[in-house]
Amino acid sequence: MVNNDQSLPGQSDAASLQAYLHEHIPLTAAMQVAVVEAGWQRVIVSAPLAPNINHRDTVFGGSASTLAIVAAWSLLHVRLRHLGIVSRVVIQRNTMEYQRPIVGDFQSIATIENDGSWDKFMTILNRKSRSRISIKSELFCAGEVVGEFAGEFVAIADKA
Repeated sequence: MVNNDQSLPGQSDAASLQAYLHEHIPLTAAMQVAVVEAGWQRVIVSAPLAPNINHRDTVFGGSASTLAIVAAWSLLHVRLRHLGIVSRVVIQRNTMEYQRPIVGDFQSIATIENDGSWDKFMTILNRKSRSRISIKSELFCAGEVVGEFAGEFVAIADKA
């Protein structure tokens, strides 16, 4: 079942996703993660410097990595929910490249390459109830890229 309806969820979906994250992933509440956009093409999440600061007055690397993971995880979560697919989404592996210190509020933008990987992911998920996909996100501070994330996520469809 590949659904080509790629209409973007509305602003209420961003608020709904944020509430979901804060309830089910408490670290996102502690980090003060805000969902800026929750759409089919991308998810944007942001966080302020203050609750994520380290001893050098920059963003703690763990917070930067977490925000990038949350953005990527959320994109897959949003797409599956949009299609009405109940599943568990977990990260299998990832790499994170920090390009420069993050000195202020920051955000992460997650996308899925338009290379047929989504269709392949959905075909396998529908056939085996389990599939994996690579998702990328970039970290930004003051409009500049400050980090790049690549992760592989696994979705396990609920058979009920």
